[in-house]
Parts: sequence; C-alpha cells; structure tokens
Amino acid sequence: MKKLFTLLLVLFVSVSCTEKQEEKTEKMGKKQIKPPVAKIVKKELTKHGHTRVDNYFWLKERENPEVIAYLKAENEYLKQVMKHTEGLQEKLYNEIIGRIKKIDMSVPYRDNGYYYYNRFEEGKEYPVHCRKKDSPEGKEEILLNVNEMAKGHKYYHVTGLSVSPDNNVIAYGVDTVSRRKYTLHFKNVKTGEVYSDEIINTSGRASWANDNKTLFYAVKDETLRTFKIFKHRLGENVSKDTEVYHEADETFSTSVFKTRSKRYLMIASRSTLSNEYRFLDADTPDGTFKMLQPREKDLEYSVDHYKNKFFIRTNYRAKNFRLMETTVEKPTKENWQEVIPHRENVFFGGFVIFKNFLVLSEREKGLTQLRIIKWEDNSEHYLDFVEESYFAYIYFNPELDTDLLRFGYTSMTTPNSIYDYNMVGREKKLLKQEEVVGDFKPENYKTQRLYADAKDGKKVPISIVYKKGLKKDGSNPLLLSGYGSYGYSSEPFFRSDRLSLLDRGFVLAIGHIRGGQELGRDWYEDGKLLKKKNTFTDFIACAEHLVQQKFTNPGKLFTQGGSAGGLLMGAVANMRPDLFKGIIASVPWVDVVTTMLDDSIPLTTAEYDEWGDPNKKEYYDYMLSYSPYDNVQAQAYPAMLVTTGLHDSQVQYWEPAKWVAKLRVFKTDNNLLLLHTNMDAGHGGASGRFRRFKKVAMSYAFLLDQLGIKE
Repeated sequence: MKKLFTLLLVLFVSVSCTEKQEEKTEKMGKKQIKPPVAKIVKKELTKHGHTRVDNYFWLKERENPEVIAYLKAENEYLKQVMKHTEGLQEKLYNEIIGRIKKIDMSVPYRDNGYYYYNRFEEGKEYPVHCRKKDSPEGKEEILLNVNEMAKGHKYYHVTGLSVSPDNNVIAYGVDTVSRRKYTLHFKNVKTGEVYSDEIINTSGRASWANDNKTLFYAVKDETLRTFKIFKHRLGENVSKDTEVYHEADETFSTSVFKTRSKRYLMIASRSTLSNEYRFLDADTPDGTFKMLQPREKDLEYSVDHYKNKFFIRTNYRAKNFRLMETTVEKPTKENWQEVIPHRENVFFGGFVIFKNFLVLSEREKGLTQLRIIKWEDNSEHYLDFVEESYFAYIYFNPELDTDLLRFGYTSMTTPNSIYDYNMVGREKKLLKQEEVVGDFKPENYKTQRLYADAKDGKKVPISIVYKKGLKKDGSNPLLLSGYGSYGYSSEPFFRSDRLSLLDRGFVLAIGHIRGGQELGRDWYEDGKLLKKKNTFTDFIACAEHLVQQKFTNPGKLFTQGGSAGGLLMGAVANMRPDLFKGIIASVPWVDVVTTMLDDSIPLTTAEYDEWGDPNKKEYYDYMLSYSPYDNVQAQAYPAMLVTTGLHDSQVQYWEPAKWVAKLRVFKTDNNLLLLHTNMDAGHGGASGRFRRFKKVAMSYAFLLDQLGIKE
C-alpha cells in the first residue's frame, strides 16, 4: 500500500512538473518568436504647407516581391504565435459549422410563373440555384450549380442572376479574384448552352429589356467606379455594344435596373448625398432614356413605378424622408405630390408597392416598424413585434398582384425568420426559421436595449445579449462591436456563430453610435464630416456604460469592427487604449488622409460628402486629428488582431499593413499584435459557405486566449 502511494505521488509530481515545463516552454517559445520588421523607407507627403512622414508608403507596391514577402512573414508570425490555439481554433470551427444545417434550402419566391430558390448540398461550399414551374412541388430545373463552376478556383462568387422575360435565358456575374470586377455570362436554361458572349469588368448585374435579347449593364473604370452603361444584344459581338450613358462626374457612380412593374428600365446615378434617374420604356430598348429629376446638391431620391406614376422616396424638404408621387409625363420635382408626409421623430427607410397595399419600412427610437396602408381607403396598421431589441425588414416581393407581404424578423436571440403576412386577414405564417443544429434554445438567452450618455448628453442605444443566469458583477468578458458610418444602421440580428462566445460566458453588445441612421437622419449627420469624432466618443461612452453597469471590466472588454468600423477601432485604440483588453480590426480603413488625397484609389472621390475633401485645409486638419495611422503614438495598446485581403477593392491591403508596421515601432507594451492577410480574397474574405468561418474561429480563439480560456 505504501509502495502504491509512493508510486502515485511520484507519478503526480512527474505529470505536474511536465505540465509546468510545457507551459514554461510555451511561454518561452512565444517570447523567442519575434515579429517581422517592415523596412523603413522615408516618404514625405506635403499638403497645405504641412508635411507628414510615411515610412511605410512603399507597402502600396502590390507587385513588389518584398511587399508579398512581408505580408507572408506576418502570416507566418501569426501562425507561430497562435500555434498553441490551433486545437481551440479547430474546436471552435467545428462548433460553428456544426450548428449549420448541412442540407438546406431558401424559401421559394414566385416570379413570372416560376418558383425560384437556392439549396445547399451536404459538404458543399456553394449554392445550387434552381426553379420550379407553376408550383413549389413541380419538377426542379437547375439554373446554376456553383459548386461545379467553382472547381479549380481559390475564390468564386456569383451575383446578379437575372432571368429574361420569356424565362429562357439567365444573365449572371462571376468574380474569381475578389476584386468585385465581374464577368457577365449568359446561359440558355432550356438547352443548357452557355453563350460565348462574355463581358468583362462589370458590376455583375444586367437588366433585360422586354424583347428578351437586349440587356443593359454597367462597367467599371480603373478606380472600380461604375461609370458607363452599355447596351448588349444577345449573340452579337461584345465589341459592338453601344454606350448609352457616361457618368463623367467622378463623385458619382451609375447603375441600371428594372422597376418592379417591369415597365421601365432605370439608369441611376448616385453620390453620397445626391441622386439622378433616367428612364426608358422596357418595350423600346433602342429608345432614348429620359430625365426624371436632374441632380441637385443634397437632393436624395429613389424611385419605383406603378400604373402611370412614379413613386419617389426623397429628402426634398424632409430630413427624415417622405413619399411623393408624380406622373410619368411630368416627373420633375415641381410636379411631385405628397403621399406620406415627413415626420420629425420617424425615419422613413423604404417602401414596396402592391396592387391593393402600400408597405413602408420606418424606424422609430432605433427600431424598425412595418406600416401597411390600404390604397382603397387609406386605412393602416402596423405589424406587432414584442422583443425589446429586434430587426424587421421587407423581404423580396417581386409580384405586385398579391395580398401577401413577405418579411423577415430576427433579434439577437431569435434566428432569422421569413414570414408571409396576409394584409387582408392580418395573419402571419412562418415559412422558415434559420435552423440551429444542436441544443440551442432561444429562451436560454436574454437580449436588452440600454442607453449610454454621450459626451454631449445624447442617449446612445446599445443592444446586448447574454446567457440567462449571468451575474452583473463586472467579471464577465464582453465583446462590443460598432460601425457608425454612411448612415448604415447596425442591426441586432442573430448569428449562430456567436453562441460559441455566449456559451463561454461572454456578453455581446452593439453600440448604435452616430454616423449610423438608427435614430434618424440627424443621427447620421451628427457623425460625419466635421462631426466624425462623435462616432468615436459615442463608442467610448458605450464601453464606459457597460463597465459602469457591471457587465464587464476593462480587463475583459474587447471590441470589434470592420472596414469603416475598423476606422472606429483604430481611433478608439489611440484615444482610450486603457479601456480595452483587446481589439479585432477587420479590413480596417485607417490611413484616412493619404487615401482621401489619392483619387486613383477606389471610392475616394465618391466619398467626399461622407468624410470631407482633404484638398480643403479645414477637412485636412480635421481628418488628420483622428486618422488612426497618423495618430499612432508611444503608448501601451491593447492586444490587437488585424485582418485584411490582398485583393480588397474597398480598403486596400496596405492600410492595415502599414498600420501594424507603425504600431510595432511605437507601442510600449508587450501585448500581442497580429496581422493576417488572406492572399486569395478581398474585402468580404473567403468565399464559400463554411470556409469563411475559419477566420471567425481564429478571431474567437484570439479573444479566448487573451483570457486564458483554453477550451
């Protein structure tokens, strides 16, 4: 017995020492792994008599082997430093994709005698686009099997599938680089023939005239701005395509689409704060497009057609927008008649017209509402939603002659749900709710709406979700996300991958900060141009409020944002690094001044109305005061994971690469700083249904590792 006890004791000490030695070795290994050091090449940039020094300007040279080598070195560094989390990453990835239904199908919608849907096959990354004639129970026709099409490609994306009026031919766009430059293809779905007509460098979408052979499409310039509309006849050489419109103003982009009535083709030109439309009877594709309403500074409008009228959502003398109508014969704004008036406390977001009803999407106190008005007598009612924080939206409704409204509903605890609503009988029918495989139960989680006090006293909404039973004692890890730009509202929708954090004790929160449009047009305008810093201070106020309410503490508070939300991450990292444990910045726009001074970069000139034109000193100085790259300083920063894509068309890869290189030189802490570049993708990351969750798993592992959570 004594010998057995001694043997067990020796065994215990041996195992304990081995574990400690492994832990020590792991820590030593981490210390020994040194991050890449980008070479310094001094570049002076002078504007308005002010000179900035950019030591990493050379990283813009995409074809330079040294640039590629540096990006690969950063990827290898991340791999080595995060090697001990590989098991956790794999576990998280399997958890996440394990909740996704492997064999799935979208809700079919009816259009021109066919029911269209896409479905996913087990183990496949891409959708199969299908339809059935007359009934959802009919014989299936496969339009496109993207899994077959994508073979041999590291990235593959299909967009803009549109069907000819006679239902025989489909047009669709394909991008195999992730640069959002699509090649248009055409396929006869009756014979299976893919036509030789291929049109490169397009937006990926084409609109059919009613003759079944003429299509209109938009092409891109070197900055990826859609700047010309062409007309193509099926079967003819693409070189003979006719240019029908050229958008010469570099601050505008253009597109072409068909009204829901299928009566008119519309050419749209848009900048951040101005719109212009031209229209053409779809029965006469060789006709001339007519002006609807000429562009004016700060005049925004969108248009649809019904009977002999254009219906126009506009901010004309209506900051929160209103609905107008006008005849096709006299469409300019002096002839517009009001249908739905402007309201100070309600933001009018959109509309859809049916034969007997008009449906409006409105937003009040940050929450969406669907308002239904009967044409016959103007009687109206709202759909009822009971959760404290949710998102409701008008789904795809291609048919006019129906009393069924298809809409979507979701919240941070309710998976995305698609309903048909009978506008006469006022009855909802659930058609499909996103299935979460496993033991997920919505009632195990709680969502709330909180309000933080902004620096100037404004109330900033926060949506949060957490697992019931959570103790508000300040000890919980919390991930706060935000965006706050372009009037884009951050909706509190459901994501099954978040369960991997919620079930490990995380609180998840969204800051509905200024720059978005959650609280109306003023909310957007108060977070742009020379008021942009409100976006950042609002986010900091949200973080401080969550700490004050004891949902977390700065030692367990993480943030996440992408693109313009990555700008937010960079700004708050400079302003309040002490408030956060870690930051995830995805495809972050951080080199604000340099980018906005370079009109050869995609999106630059079109966004002067959003950020300002730094060729004017007032805007230059203001941008310079918050630009994350320009304001990196010698201070301790939180742990940071920064991600980008080599082919990103919106935020060029060199912005996050330069930012990380500069941070490595200036930061005074030993916290982790990682850069991951997807060498095969762009702004949206990897293509495919499951592959994209590899990045999510890596991000979650980064968070958990910072907390010492290994499982």
